[in-house]
Amino acid sequence: MSAADRRHFLRLLAASPVLPFLDLSPGLRTAVQAFAEQGPTVAGVATDVITAANQAFSVMDFEPVARKNIPVGHWGYLAGGADDDGTVRANREGFSHYQLRPRRLVDVSKVDSSVTLVGKTWETPVVLNPLGTHKAFHAEGEAAVARAAKTKKHLIVLSTMSTTSIEDVIAVRGEPVWFQLYSRNDWGETRQMIKRAESAGAPVLVYTIDLLGGRNTETMARLMRQDTRQCTQCHQPAPMLDNRRKPMVAGLTPSQPPIPEVGTPTWDYVKRLKDATSMKVFLKGIVTREDADLAMQHGVDGVFVSNHGGRADETLRPAIDSLVEVAAGIRGRAPIIMDGGVRRGTDIFKAMALGATAVGIGRPYIWGLGAFGQEGVEMVLEILRRELLLTMRQAGTTTIKAITPAHVVRA
Repeated sequence: MSAADRRHFLRLLAASPVLPFLDLSPGLRTAVQAFAEQGPTVAGVATDVITAANQAFSVMDFEPVARKNIPVGHWGYLAGGADDDGTVRANREGFSHYQLRPRRLVDVSKVDSSVTLVGKTWETPVVLNPLGTHKAFHAEGEAAVARAAKTKKHLIVLSTMSTTSIEDVIAVRGEPVWFQLYSRNDWGETRQMIKRAESAGAPVLVYTIDLLGGRNTETMARLMRQDTRQCTQCHQPAPMLDNRRKPMVAGLTPSQPPIPEVGTPTWDYVKRLKDATSMKVFLKGIVTREDADLAMQHGVDGVFVSNHGGRADETLRPAIDSLVEVAAGIRGRAPIIMDGGVRRGTDIFKAMALGATAVGIGRPYIWGLGAFGQEGVEMVLEILRRELLLTMRQAGTTTIKAITPAHVVRA
């Protein structure tokens, strides 16, 4: 192994969330610790961890700050994926499967990055995707995110497992947000959440379908063991499993008489959702052409191409690769929001070229939240918008609609 290879190997170990569980020799552990204390590196040169949001050059600059600030058990929930976290890595690496084909000598003095979703126009295609328990990462939680979204004019999709109610988030945001739904084992409880979101003014219900079979979150479980805080005030009996701090589920009451689900939801469940609400219904977790077509047959109003950020199952398939066939199945009949591994303006551009109507981000805005609160979220959104506009100008595309499959090529 060359010296450069050794340094690269040590940095990988230093950044690994499972480092505390590896049986390393004393000498190797000392070497790894030295690299961990260096902080981030660029081209092999150690860089300082930022101390203010406006010092960030990219959204990745917020990750080491957030990792330092967020309790280890909560970090495991945020950073971990399924099994060996391979799909988390694949989501990011998937963007390297596509290269850009920029066009030259186009007047790009004016560039418009706006998109329209269910009748409303947004200045940018970046959506703040549902991610639960924001107060696990910052004391102000969803309120700080909502203020940032208001300032930067972004769409929020609120999680069922939020630590702030939909009514309070909408009040802070100043306009309706979309609501992401996890179905309950009692249809009466599910219906209560749907009606609450509808009454609050949510125009879209986003039903997550990629966790219905369960999941294996090893990294989260391992790091939770390392969390030595006294968590019983918020979690009982175990961290991250109790719902007392989650107002969208804490107040649910069982149906009288109960209406228990028989088996797990199937395509028939979509009709039940649509019949229960006037909101538009999107499905989150579509990754194949066949299911995209079935979604259209069942009257779905839109889809999220998503593998839950690599947290649902260990398919090892990047979400950006799934987007190509889902777009072929949708065939322009409904909007497509793609999420998974989006970190750069070039990532957003590639997704739009391959058929996305918009893109969702999760971990990046939580890095900003965990690092610097509202200001951190705002800077994450600002950086992504700036990078997207730069990419659009360099590619010779002055509108989102001008971005076509001809602007990318499979590597």
